[in-house]
Amino acid sequence: MKARKAKDLRELTDKELDNLLDESRETLTRQRIQHSLKQLTDTAGLKVLKKDIARIRTIINERKQAK
Repeated sequence: MKARKAKDLRELTDKELDNLLDESRETLTRQRIQHSLKQLTDTAGLKVLKKDIARIRTIINERKQAK
């Protein structure tokens, strides 16, 4: 899994960011369950997903503060 760049995320609209955040959280939850059941092969993907979620939340918060 490849990390998303902040530059690319900033080009998205607020609604797209919200949808992406929801999808990423769902994916992270599914992967955490798979990891606990020893079914996940790419454990590094968990770290990438958590960082992506943090980037998305940071951009959303920056936009809220700018308004």
